[in-house]
Order: sequence, then structure tokens, then C-alpha cells
Amino acid sequence: MKKILLTLTIISASMATIAGPAIKAEKSGNGDPILFLPGFTNPGSVWEETIKNLDGTFENHVISYAGFNGIEAIEMPWYKTIKDELIDYIIKEDLKNLNIIGHSMGGTLGADIAAALPARIQRLIVVDGLPCMREVMMPGVSADQLQYESPYNDQMLAMSDEAFKQNASMMAKYMTFREDKVETLTQWILDADRKTYVYGYTDLLKLDIQESIATITANTLVIAASFPDAQTVKTTMEKQFDRVPNKEILIAENSRHFIMFDKEDWFYEKVNSFLAK
Repeated sequence: MKKILLTLTIISASMATIAGPAIKAEKSGNGDPILFLPGFTNPGSVWEETIKNLDGTFENHVISYAGFNGIEAIEMPWYKTIKDELIDYIIKEDLKNLNIIGHSMGGTLGADIAAALPARIQRLIVVDGLPCMREVMMPGVSADQLQYESPYNDQMLAMSDEAFKQNASMMAKYMTFREDKVETLTQWILDADRKTYVYGYTDLLKLDIQESIATITANTLVIAASFPDAQTVKTTMEKQFDRVPNKEILIAENSRHFIMFDKEDWFYEKVNSFLAK
């Protein structure tokens, strides 16, 4: 019985869940800390396979966001609240020599945090994330033109569950070549709080950190999917990350948005190589 209690104590000590209004952090392992930031609608568990394939030992801090992954939604502004709470979390946990790995919106958020806390962040990996999504998706549209209350947002909020499911499924099919992952991605969208999904995305479209990321001192690796065209993607990434001083940009050939699904072995090799530097 004593051995069983000791084992349970060790397991409990190795995995701690820390919750706040805007984020949930699952902490495990020992070593240099890594903050894992998922993309929009994704739970922190999107990083499970990556963590299993890391070389070396790390203290993992896996984040999930309010409104997703069964976490209660928060009031708007959504993105800023999450960013502020993550900065507080890093300071309260006294995380130093921190590595950040973020996918999509999580990559943008990681770059934003690395710019705000340059002395604490040693390495940053951005996986198919952009400092300014709006510039690519809605060229010529200013941040002021995007508001929570808009005809498009109203339409998304009023959409029937069946129509929303069809929309989510269509989006998921464009984000990975892995057919076995499409249902998972679709379900993550369907599980999201609808208001967070709609208004939170407006927050992301308004965001532009292309100038502020000039303060990043961390060694930075940007990994981008080749879809739809590798050369166009490379040009876009070079322009958007131009102000980051110490960076390397890699293009994952034959990959869509979820590079860690489409090119998993290649992805693990690049991540481990970068973390070992």
C-alpha cells in the first residue's frame, strides 16, 4: 500500500494543472521550460505527440485557452486577456531560459510574448503563424474596419448547428493532408464556444505585431507550410518576420497548416535540432 501511495504521489507531483480565467496550464517534467501554445480552437493536447518525440528532458507547460477545450468562455477582448494572463503566468512561475513553441495563433502569441519578455525567452518556434493575418487574408483592410458587431459575425453566430458543422468540416479539410485528422480538427471547432470562435477570430484579424517583434532577442525558428505555394509562402514569411533579428525560416514541403501532422518526422527532427543549439 505504501508503494502505491508513493507512486500516486510521484505521478501527482509530475503533472499539475493550473487554471485561470483565460488559460489552463498543464505542467509536467523537469529541465529547461517549454511553453506549448496551440492554435485557434485547438486544445493543448495537439502537442502530445511532439512532446513524446522531444530529445532530452524539459519542463513542459501546455496551454489551453478560454472558450475552447471545455474551458469556460471569458468576456472580450479575448486575445489580449490571454496574452496578459500568460505573461503573468510566466512571471509567477519564474520561468527563465524559456522556450516557446506555438502553432498558428499560438505562434503569433508566442512571438508577441517573446517581444514583451525578451530577457526570459531563449528560443522561439513559430509553426505556420503570422504576425499579421489580416495583411495576408484581407489585404487593404484596416484594423479599424473590423468590429465584433458586423454582418459576417452576426451570420456566424446565427448559423444553425448543421450549417456550422458543414463549415467546420470544410475548413478542417483545408488544414491537413491527413484524412484521419480531419474529424478531430472539425470536432475541436464544434466544441468551441461560438461567441469566442467568432469574436476571438476578429481579435486575431485586428492584430498586427510586425513592428513590436523587433524587440525579440530569442533565437527564432519559423516553420511554414508550403501550401498553397512554397515560394509565395517564403516571401510572405520573410516580409512579416523581417524585423526579428535572429531567425531562420524553413518551408515544410507537401504540407498544409498542421505541419506536425503532415510532416511529423521532419517536424520533430527540425524542432529537436533547433532546441539542441
